[in-house]
Amino acid sequence: MRSVGTVLALVVLATVVATFARRWRIPAPSLLVVAGLAVALLPGTPRIEISPEIIGLVVLPPLLYASAEDMPWRELRAVWKPVGILAIGLVLASAAAVAAVAALVTPLSWQMAFVLGAILASTDPVAVTALGRRLALPPRVQVLVQAESLFNDATSLVLVRVAAGVAVASAAANWGAAGGEFLVLAGGGTVIGAAVAGVVTLIRRRTEDPVLETVIALVTPYAAYLLAEVAHTSGVTSCVVAGVVLGGRGEKLTTARIRLQLHAVYGTVVFLLESVVFSLIGLALPTQVQALAHGDRAWPLYALAVAATVVAVRMLWVAPLSAVVQRKGGLGRVNWRVPMVLTWAGTRGVMPLAAALSIPEVMKDGTPLADRPLVLVLTTSVVVVTLVVQGFTLAPVVRRSGIALEPAHTAREEAEARAHLAHAGLARLEELAELEVVPDVVLDRLRRGLAARLDDADVGTESADQVYRQLRRDLIVVESAALQRLYDDHTISDTTRRRLQRGLDLEEARLADA
Repeated sequence: MRSVGTVLALVVLATVVATFARRWRIPAPSLLVVAGLAVALLPGTPRIEISPEIIGLVVLPPLLYASAEDMPWRELRAVWKPVGILAIGLVLASAAAVAAVAALVTPLSWQMAFVLGAILASTDPVAVTALGRRLALPPRVQVLVQAESLFNDATSLVLVRVAAGVAVASAAANWGAAGGEFLVLAGGGTVIGAAVAGVVTLIRRRTEDPVLETVIALVTPYAAYLLAEVAHTSGVTSCVVAGVVLGGRGEKLTTARIRLQLHAVYGTVVFLLESVVFSLIGLALPTQVQALAHGDRAWPLYALAVAATVVAVRMLWVAPLSAVVQRKGGLGRVNWRVPMVLTWAGTRGVMPLAAALSIPEVMKDGTPLADRPLVLVLTTSVVVVTLVVQGFTLAPVVRRSGIALEPAHTAREEAEARAHLAHAGLARLEELAELEVVPDVVLDRLRRGLAARLDDADVGTESADQVYRQLRRDLIVVESAALQRLYDDHTISDTTRRRLQRGLDLEEARLADA
């Protein structure tokens, strides 16, 4: 970016648009891309050029880490086979198909068509996570889509490096060396990510300082990414592995208070970075189009052809794989709605854009790399098409498929779990009562609290505990107003006001989470 003012304006724009997207229940990435494109077309808008360093070193690590941290181990173990097939087989098939179509319908040389295919071969974890965050997909379907997007980047990255090497050096592809490079990238990234997670685990187990814990959480993805890149392995894989390992241990590493703080801080960071990066995609497209040669003005048609190829190949690959998985699962009749959702959820986003920006601008002999501007435009265009078309229609597709979890199902599951926890607590209280180590007045108070929680097992009626929480929230509003009046009347100091308000805020947060 050229100036601090432009960055600040972009942050404000992205934050406002993302806020309205949440209020209107519209996928934020899709609306942000549209808003960025609209702003870029306004007269007087400065030209936006995205730096690959900003995307690769600043934006990607925390977003990848946050996506990986949410990955549940149990569901991941259940879908690792189809994830492996998609992360390798589908990436190779997509790269080959896109390269063939691009070589046929666009002016790109076969070398640069290969580069374009490699760039667009993998789905994007940032976009997939952001789009799927509000969808009530079954756990295994959600994990399958998200895990595929997280683990297919090593395959795509190797293809991009091989393709870029062919284009830059005008040499034949060395597939033997490519296989070895894949092992180095994926294996080395996995080892470094696991090592970083181990070191962070040792550190976090020995500290309960909220500030230090927050700093460690923010630094971890950058450490995993940079160490892997310095070692010439996959920083993306390293970051993902560190996030998956640490995400499965989060509850064991720190206290409830620090977890609440980390959740708030990371939520803010992810919100800002996602908002900015998806806005940048829309903002950058007009600038990239202006750099095209006169003979490339049919780029919209090229982009639509490539985007259609990406979706079609994914459907042709996912449909038979889904049928095999469902048959092995004992289903007599194959449900074709699942592959449709899996296909439509496979959007492109930040990762392809970062890969396209990493392509060298000149060849080894010093001459400019031909067709690089067209590859950038087609990459960004396909990203925009998938984010807008698939992003705006993904929720309706999920609803019409009938595989989405109903709100009543989630409510029942949560109520049953709460009842189980309450029964476990009551059983422990009875053990303490028999030992006579706790005063009866304390036991009675605890029993009443757990008994109130059992009311939530009946989700069809308003429980006494729900009424209590609502009334207590109303009382907190009254107490907060009274506290502010005490401060306005100079009865208490600002320090006292802040401490008491924090106590009320924590209680209100507990009521909301109860």
